[in-house]
Amino acid sequence: MHDVGTVKSATSAISPLAGEPIDRADAERLAGVLKAFADPARLRLLSLIQSAPQGEASVTDLTAPLGLSQPTVSHHLRILTEAGLLERDKRGVWAYYRLVPSAIATIADLLTPPRKRATTKAR
Repeated sequence: MHDVGTVKSATSAISPLAGEPIDRADAERLAGVLKAFADPARLRLLSLIQSAPQGEASVTDLTAPLGLSQPTVSHHLRILTEAGLLERDKRGVWAYYRLVPSAIATIADLLTPPRKRATTKAR
């Protein structure tokens, strides 16, 4: 996957549901981030990492539950990291991944119509 925008760069744009048209470049950046979400293995990775005891996991922790090879899991983790959805922390020879909660919240906010957003936050 090439030229995946990060959550930060994609969400600095106007939401496609904000009532104003989103320009082509912003739509392409946002689509890149959403493509990172739009894969069953990546959604499972996000779920597995979030539910891990310390809220982080290494590739070796994730290969068996996914039933995928180490290179395939590493590929998916790279895409999620480049999209700004995961943080990577290298410790010796191991890399540990954890969710970026603000990135997930920003995507949810971006896809929530402004009227719904206002009533949700007011509660």
